[in-house]
Amino acid sequence: MPDTDPNTLAIRAAEAIRDFNHATQRAKAELTYPGDAYEVVAALKLLTQRLGQSFDQISDFLATLAKTGAVTADYGTPDDHIAEARSGLASAALITQTLTEFLDHAHSELAPLGYCGPIDDTDDL
Repeated sequence: MPDTDPNTLAIRAAEAIRDFNHATQRAKAELTYPGDAYEVVAALKLLTQRLGQSFDQISDFLATLAKTGAVTADYGTPDDHIAEARSGLASAALITQTLTEFLDHAHSELAPLGYCGPIDDTDDL
């Protein structure tokens, strides 16, 4: 049965990005061809498209929670903290839209690239 705990899933996603970062280090040479970058950028674009929904859903949860009156705060009012958290999540959702647009542009620019093999620098000698 798949794990449905949001915190566990978010931690797994963060760890997957950490593993991805290690795999794309130049020394690892996991990216070889322009098509590799094209595919990876497409997958990252999909990731950013989905993050906005995540932020919106957390914000909706907080709004519902605020309506129950069952929230306390160590300082200030719960409503103020929830409003600020929802504002931050709304900003994050907007930023993911912008990030998606930039990744879409990069993806489009990678589309025509191909690989012709390494350039032999000894030809110039």
